[in-house]
Amino acid sequence: MISQETIVALASPSGAGAIAVIRISGSNAIAIAESVFQSVSGKALSRQKTHTIHLGHIVEDGKVYDQVLLSIFKNPHSYTGEDVIEISCHGSTFIQQQIIQLLLRKGCRMAQAGEFTLRAFLNGKLDLSQAEAVADLIASDNEASHQIAMQQMRGGFSNEIAKLREELLNFASLIELELDFAEEDVEFADRSQFRELLTRIEFVLKRLIDSFAVGNVIKNGIPVAIVGEPNVGKSTLLNALLNEERAIVSDIAGTTRDTIEDELVINGIGFRFIDTAGIRETEDVVESIGIKKTFEKIEQAQVIIYMMDSSQLALDDESLKEVWIELEKIKNQFPLKALVVIGNKADKLTNDQVVHLKTNIPNILLLSAKDKQGIDDLKNQLLSFVNTGALRNNETIVTNTRHYDSLLKALEEIQKVRFGLDSNLSSDLMAIDIKQALYYFGEITGEVTNDELLGNIFANFCIGK
Repeated sequence: MISQETIVALASPSGAGAIAVIRISGSNAIAIAESVFQSVSGKALSRQKTHTIHLGHIVEDGKVYDQVLLSIFKNPHSYTGEDVIEISCHGSTFIQQQIIQLLLRKGCRMAQAGEFTLRAFLNGKLDLSQAEAVADLIASDNEASHQIAMQQMRGGFSNEIAKLREELLNFASLIELELDFAEEDVEFADRSQFRELLTRIEFVLKRLIDSFAVGNVIKNGIPVAIVGEPNVGKSTLLNALLNEERAIVSDIAGTTRDTIEDELVINGIGFRFIDTAGIRETEDVVESIGIKKTFEKIEQAQVIIYMMDSSQLALDDESLKEVWIELEKIKNQFPLKALVVIGNKADKLTNDQVVHLKTNIPNILLLSAKDKQGIDDLKNQLLSFVNTGALRNNETIVTNTRHYDSLLKALEEIQKVRFGLDSNLSSDLMAIDIKQALYYFGEITGEVTNDELLGNIFANFCIGK
C-alpha cells in the first residue's frame, strides 16, 4: 500500500515568515534535491552522511531561487522511514511556491494531508495511536493537552494495549491448541491464570474508559455558561476572568443581547467561558432572541455559573426564596451539569449580611467582579471539577473517540469471555470472543486496519505532516 512516489509539501505554516521548511520524502528524494541544489562546498549531496545540514543554493538553468540550508535524513533513520530532505529557505511566499513548483517539475508529487505521518505508520516508525497523537500534539493549546499528546506519542497508551494484547494472544494460542486435541480432552490453558488475566484486563480497560471523560475535557476545553438576571455583573465577571475588556459593561439592564465566548487556560486546563444575555421577561424582540440563545448555551455547557447581585439579596428574604426556586429549576433541568452559585458585588456587604447569605445559600461563592476579589477562588472551584490526578501521576488518559469506542467493544468481548469461562462453555466458543477482543485491541494500535479507516484518520492532519 505504501506509495513509491516522492512527495513534497510545505512543513511550516503557510504565509510569509522569517524562514519556511519544505519537506521531501521518498526513494528519489535525495536525487531530486541534488538536481536543484548547489552546495557552497561543491560536495555531491548523494555522498553525504545522514543527519547532516548543508549550505547552498536552489538553482535551475543558472537561475538562483534562494540560498538555503538543506538537511538530509537517510532511510530508515528518518521520520517517515524513507529518504527525507528538508529545505529551510527564506519565508517569502513567492520563494516557497517557486521552490515547490520546481520540485514538482523534477518529479515530486504534492503530499496529501497527513501523508508523511501515514508513511511513518506504514513503515513501522509509529503505531496508529502514536500517529494520531502527532495531530493532537500539533493541536494542543494548553499544558495538559500537550502533556497527554506527548505521553501517547512516546507510546504510553500503545504499550499498555500491546501488553494486554500479547498476554491475551498467548492464552488464545493455548485455547486454539486445545481445539486441535479436542478428542484427547486436555487443557493447555490454566483456567485460574486465565481468570486472573481477564480480571486484570477488565480493570485496565475500565480505567482507560473512565479516563476518557477527563481526557475529552482536557483536549477540547470545558464550556462554562455564565447565567443570571440582567445587570448582576456577568459581563464584568467575564472581563475579570480574562483580564481584558472583552464584553461591554453598563448599568443598563439587557446590554448583553448575544452570547460572547472566550477561552482561558487555568493551571494547564482550558475553559471556554460563555457570557449570556440576562434571563428575564421582556417584550424586546432582539433581547428575547438573546435569552433563547442563553438556554441553548446552557445545554452545551458542562459547568453553569449562576450569578446574583448579593447586595440586593442580603436585604430581602423574599428574594432569597425566589433564588432557591430558580436554583432548583436549574438543578432539575440540568441534573448532570456542575453548578457554581456566585453572589457578586460582595464588596457592598456587611459582615452580618455575609453570614446571612452563607447561612441561607450554602456553597455560595461571594466575590466582587468589579474589584477582581474572589476571582482566584472561582478558578480553584472550576479546577476542582476536573480530575487532574491522572496527569500528576502520569497515568494514561484516553482522548480519542475512536480509541474509546474500541475499548468499550473490547471490554464487552472480555466480559463475554469471562461469562463463558464461569459457565464452562466449550473452548471453541470462548475462542471466538477472544479473537474479537484481540481485533478491537488491534484496531487501536493499527495491527488491524483498512484503507477507509486510515483515510478518515489522516485526512484530519495538516498538509506537510
